[in-house]
Amino acid sequence: VQLQASGGGLVQPGGSLRLSCAASGTPKDYSTIGWFRQVPGKSREGVSCISISDGTTYYADSVKGRFTISRDDRNNTVYLQMNSLEPEDTARYYCATSNWSPEISHCRFHLNHWGQGTQVTVSS
Repeated sequence: VQLQASGGGLVQPGGSLRLSCAASGTPKDYSTIGWFRQVPGKSREGVSCISISDGTTYYADSVKGRFTISRDDRNNTVYLQMNSLEPEDTARYYCATSNWSPEISHCRFHLNHWGQGTQVTVSS
């Protein structure tokens, strides 16, 4: 499985970005797909993920109400719409999969694939 993330960049506080993750390859050995982020020197933080079977979602408390995850099953693509961005959202965002549910993996644990990531910088 290959995961290609895109859509990162530099944005001012209060701005928006939409990240995309294109999944390819077989076998499709995962049931959850989503995003975690990481800042150098800090541990991985699960951001948001979604079940590919029933659409169940997980959001970190820090992004609830600001970020929305969605999926396009026909194109095997997952999106993360990020609104009202804050400097604290600055990190490298990685697309990742898990064979555990969003409620268990929290987009952080039991990951079996992840990509190279895309940098998001929120600064004035």
